[in-house]
Amino acid sequence: MSTSDAVALRITHHAEFTPSFSPEGFDLPKAYFATAQSIRDSLIINWNATYDMYERSNVKQAYYLSMEFLQLSGAYGDALSKLGHKLEDVVSQEPDAALGNGGLGRLASCFLDSLATLNYPAWGYGLRYKYGLFKQLITKEGQEEIAENWLEIVRNDISYPVKFYGKVVTGSDGKRRWIGGEDIVAVASDVPIPGYKTKTTINLRLWSTKVPSADFDLSAFNSGEHTKAWDDSLEGKTLRLKQQYTLCSASLQDIITRFEKRSGENVLWKEFPEKVAVQMNDTHPTLCIPELMRILMDLKGISWKEAWDITQRTVAYTNHTVLPEALEKWSLELMQKLLPRHLNAMRILENVELPSSIIDLFMKPKEVSAIDTCEVLEVSNKDSVAAADEFVGKSKEKEVDQEPVQKGEQKEEADLQPAPVPQKMVRMANLCVVGGHLWPEKFQNKTNGVTPRRWIYYCNPELSKIITKWTRGDDWVLNTEKLSELRKFADNEDLQSEWRAAKRINKMKVVSFLQEKTGYRVSPDAMFDIQVKRIHEYKRQLLNILGIVYRYKKMKEMNAFERKEKFTPRVCIFGGKAFATYAQAKRIVKLITDVVFVPDYNVSVAELLIPASELSQHISNMKFSMNGCILIGTLDGANVEIREEVGEDNFFLFGAQAHEISGLRKERAEGKFVPDPLFEEVKEYVRSGVFGPYDYDELMGSLEGNEGFGRADYFLVGKDFPSYIECQEKVDEAYRDQKRWTRMSILNSAGSYKFSSDRTIHESLYAV
Repeated sequence: MSTSDAVALRITHHAEFTPSFSPEGFDLPKAYFATAQSIRDSLIINWNATYDMYERSNVKQAYYLSMEFLQLSGAYGDALSKLGHKLEDVVSQEPDAALGNGGLGRLASCFLDSLATLNYPAWGYGLRYKYGLFKQLITKEGQEEIAENWLEIVRNDISYPVKFYGKVVTGSDGKRRWIGGEDIVAVASDVPIPGYKTKTTINLRLWSTKVPSADFDLSAFNSGEHTKAWDDSLEGKTLRLKQQYTLCSASLQDIITRFEKRSGENVLWKEFPEKVAVQMNDTHPTLCIPELMRILMDLKGISWKEAWDITQRTVAYTNHTVLPEALEKWSLELMQKLLPRHLNAMRILENVELPSSIIDLFMKPKEVSAIDTCEVLEVSNKDSVAAADEFVGKSKEKEVDQEPVQKGEQKEEADLQPAPVPQKMVRMANLCVVGGHLWPEKFQNKTNGVTPRRWIYYCNPELSKIITKWTRGDDWVLNTEKLSELRKFADNEDLQSEWRAAKRINKMKVVSFLQEKTGYRVSPDAMFDIQVKRIHEYKRQLLNILGIVYRYKKMKEMNAFERKEKFTPRVCIFGGKAFATYAQAKRIVKLITDVVFVPDYNVSVAELLIPASELSQHISNMKFSMNGCILIGTLDGANVEIREEVGEDNFFLFGAQAHEISGLRKERAEGKFVPDPLFEEVKEYVRSGVFGPYDYDELMGSLEGNEGFGRADYFLVGKDFPSYIECQEKVDEAYRDQKRWTRMSILNSAGSYKFSSDRTIHESLYAV
């Protein structure tokens, strides 16, 4: 029996015996389900074999915690053809997981792909929402949100208790215990993550919840009601904190259970860091630090000193941005109410003698009090200097073999009675910042990357064939350094011709997609100018759309001949989701919807748009550069390194640079900024009603004034606007010369070799 016949037999078996579909017929949804089940059969064999080997060899494993994760050819194509379907049609039935918020989830998925492909012993943890982020509808009013469902594979035999609320009591033995409160049960769902050209198949374990108490409702938790989880109400913040703690607690309990099982009867906790490395993806899972301390002290009977030593040798932290809104912080009152035991465990810094240079990071006279350093908190400005001196003295006097017992707890509780203004906040990143100074070897820069398997090889088969041909093999899929070999062929006319043909094929796919999804008919001869990102002011979508409005206004003022001479035809495409409660972002979406806005942007849509893109308007996007797209941007994020690798002549640079930002904001606050007439012109045009009756005054008003919430153009749109318009004129000029543009495109792909998640994982695990 041939391989394709064997595959066809497995598919028909699942089609016949599945209870999910009626026995008659073999339509596309049934064909997809049966095919997916047959693939999973093969994965489970490798999956089980992988972890059987890990268990027997007792190797050290990396555990990657993220709030967000995203998740055929040959014999399967032949088998489905024999059964009456095309592989492409069956694959199109696969639902987009829509997990996570933007790039963070996609990055986490890339890392798991690399871990499996490189045969590292690893395990991913996340939350299994019943629904993804949300499904986005675009109406005449802008964005609306509805629930979006996705996959599930449940492990009912793997569950752990998770506690909220309650109180901390001290027993007769002097030890603290967390009692009372409300309990839920976290239940595991597993997703196999196969590597490329390897039998290694690692695991992504996702947690959902069961609620034993009838009066305790976490339905919003499981249903992924992100309107609640992301809003600024107490209900929303409580839900978000519950989600983060559930991820940390269930994952650590699972990791510890696996460690104890492998250790047998002789569990040596000092060896825990030699077998376990916990990597926290951004600030969302940083509750792992106090939770691991709690489990070790309260449940395993380990002293504070030993528990802290184990924790700081086990846990590592990945940070992706320093934007304040991305660095998690919680009100002290909420933390004390929801997780009272963890506030005790988080006061670990009182047992560490800190040098004055570190205290200075958090202790500024008349700004922040000692509680900020001692408890990783941000508070009001009372007696800062005296408190700082007291703190240093306390840290010297304490016995570090005991869990810290607080001085002045009664006063602290009184402070909470009414909440002070400003409110006391627990900053989840501060501990990591201090840790970076105490243990600098644990904190290192690693350039992020994306997996070339998904973001070139899978989503852009036309370009993949060309790269394979000109680099003489498909080694580049695993060894992206081979992409750099394209540089020596950048001026080759044959390569350029093939390169443009591949781009044309990808653009034609998007032409069809846009007509189906939006009703727009666009020309494949125009430049495809694409920005697909989560909608946020710092992502610069507002700058982009105002630039488009300005160009549109100028075109309207010209005759046909002048327009042809002055402007290169473009198809400007946006996509992205705004948080349901982020009003400013939703106003931006409303303005954007008057151009081509792709609704419900997700990974599946990205796999179509990115290969077809020619100009990318992003702070940074490695996936676009890999696919031969040229970037226009400021020197922010990965743009700095992308520009270095692809060459300054192959990147369109505009705008203020990092070292100028604070001075420009100060200038604005002092009322010294004078907006360019071009910027004033485009704002007035938007306000004029040319785009309908919607009132854009609040949106435009955010770009005006010198101070105040929602005012003063914090992200410097007005400052960068004239530079941006000038740079766009250079883009038009370059695109008219297709030989030059194609050369730039080839050099972008060639220079993207550095931005593989394989390299990031190699470097990171070497450091761990």
